[in-house]
Amino acid sequence: MSVRPLRPTGAPVTARGGRFGGLDGLRAIAVGMVLVYHLFPAALPGGFLGVDVFFVMSGFLITSLLLRELSGTGRIDLLAFWRRRARRLLPAVALVVLVSTSLALAASRDLLVGVAQQIAGALLFVSNWVFIANGSDYFARDAPELFRNFWSLALEEQFYIVLPLLALLVFKFRSRLTRALPLAALGLGSAFLMAALANAGAEPTRVYFGSDSHSFGLFLGAAMAVLLSRRAQRPVGRAGQVASFGVAVAGFAVLGTLAVTLQEASQESFAWGFQAATIAALAVVWAVTREGALVGRLLDVAPLRWIGERSYGIYLWHWPLLVIATSVATAAGLGTTPVAQVVSLAMTLVFAALSYRYVEQPVRRVGLRGALVRWFSPRRYTPRQRRVSLALAAVLAVTFPLTGVAVAIAPERTSSADSILRGQEQLKADKSAAGGDEAAGEPGEGSSPQPGGESGDQDQPTAAPAIRFEGGEITAVGDSVMLASYPELTDAFPGIDVDAAVSRGLWAGVDVLGELADRGELRDVVVVGLGTNGPVEPESLTALREVIGERPLVLIDAHADREWIPEVNENLNAFAAAHRGVVVAQWDSGVAGTPEFLAEDGIHPGPEGGEIYAGAIRQALDELLSPAEARGWGVARR
Repeated sequence: MSVRPLRPTGAPVTARGGRFGGLDGLRAIAVGMVLVYHLFPAALPGGFLGVDVFFVMSGFLITSLLLRELSGTGRIDLLAFWRRRARRLLPAVALVVLVSTSLALAASRDLLVGVAQQIAGALLFVSNWVFIANGSDYFARDAPELFRNFWSLALEEQFYIVLPLLALLVFKFRSRLTRALPLAALGLGSAFLMAALANAGAEPTRVYFGSDSHSFGLFLGAAMAVLLSRRAQRPVGRAGQVASFGVAVAGFAVLGTLAVTLQEASQESFAWGFQAATIAALAVVWAVTREGALVGRLLDVAPLRWIGERSYGIYLWHWPLLVIATSVATAAGLGTTPVAQVVSLAMTLVFAALSYRYVEQPVRRVGLRGALVRWFSPRRYTPRQRRVSLALAAVLAVTFPLTGVAVAIAPERTSSADSILRGQEQLKADKSAAGGDEAAGEPGEGSSPQPGGESGDQDQPTAAPAIRFEGGEITAVGDSVMLASYPELTDAFPGIDVDAAVSRGLWAGVDVLGELADRGELRDVVVVGLGTNGPVEPESLTALREVIGERPLVLIDAHADREWIPEVNENLNAFAAAHRGVVVAQWDSGVAGTPEFLAEDGIHPGPEGGEIYAGAIRQALDELLSPAEARGWGVARR
């Protein structure tokens, strides 16, 4: 994702030809932030800011290249510039697309939803606008797009098209200040637009992915490159070393604080968070690129430089490999373990290293045509070159047709969306036949609802109930898991009143139940399945009790690979243990070990899973009639 001057050594250079120190190390830190955010989001909730660090570096470096070309030749060759950019970016993109799509085809058809659009967006560098048009969400972790991370590459490439055209105009000015002002104005305008869109209630996807609202790091980095273009090349003195070190430490402190505290898609992140991170990144880039700066030499240590040089490939590979590994782990029942993260990280480093050495570097040195000759011409081959050539030929021979097959058979919806749609259509038909309102919640395209979790032990009924609750006595409020189970619920409980919607949390369910109670439509027994889409606080359970009054209550525990699920189920079981007339339906333990009864996301039930869901509710309703529970709210537990 970062851009370096096109030299055989790969070393970043100044406008005068000297090497910029510390930037490879800074790339390593930035890509590390992104990796931790995606692999272990709870550890670094604001790690997505690493992308904005890359934006600043890319704007700074690419403008320094243009200034160097202008200084050396007196002109800017647009076609040569764009050809170099394509040579730098496209080979790795093509390889990642071919290999990842082929692996996704073998792993899960769900991963192929919309893959043709994603591939076109990736190769044409318009992924960010494709995702905006599809209503995708960068911050959603359910049913993620295979090439979601390509949005930033698209934004950078669009900048690379625009910047040289602007340079032809602004570089006609004589002073550095007048050259930098238009670039700085565009950067500030983009930063203000991000805040304005967020304040106006725009979708986070639009704000985050928009080229107009998220390119300020690129333009401000370019403006700084212009302002520093005639900076003295002699090493900084002692005072300069102290200043550089202090500025770098302050910049890293701001970035670290934001990475730990800033919440994804929050109003604060768009209003000032991204902007503050960009200012901090500008300060760090200024400090580490000063000639001979100690902080730049510290960042140039070998491990950081190795990662930094391969950061482009690491960024491209990590996300699709994580999505594929997570899908495989979920299907194998390993979704709650870190297996997917560890495997995807190892594969990312291996694939990025191989791509860098055998694909990216040869194309950068001798061009695509020259690289093809080297790869596939048998003349003067060494044994190692022959092995490399055969391996590349095999990869292309396998992945080209597999990618074509993947595009051809890609489904319109994920299996979880199909499960939801099955229940949704029957619920709408039943409501229509009864003359009632339509059911809530269309499943969003590209976003999948989340169900859920784990359960605690419950006392079994001490005696068989003499009677049973029937469907006509039950009001059920739930999320997409209940929606997907609706056909089986109506079979098990004819006449049950169900209100289920996608992406609904417990507080929303409290509001729904309150409205039913106000209209006098709340039935004698209440069933609630709302633990999938976020934490369940004790306060929300107390509010639920106040809304439903003395009615018996069934809380359905959650089953999903989500970090909040264990706490959700703990709170549900604790609430039930503290109150008579409240029991937990053991959906989680009932469906555990039967991934074939769930959609490929491991969350939403198919018909067999729906039967387990309804059976867990039936068992909980029977438990409500046991002597231990039938005494109701008014009798405290010991």
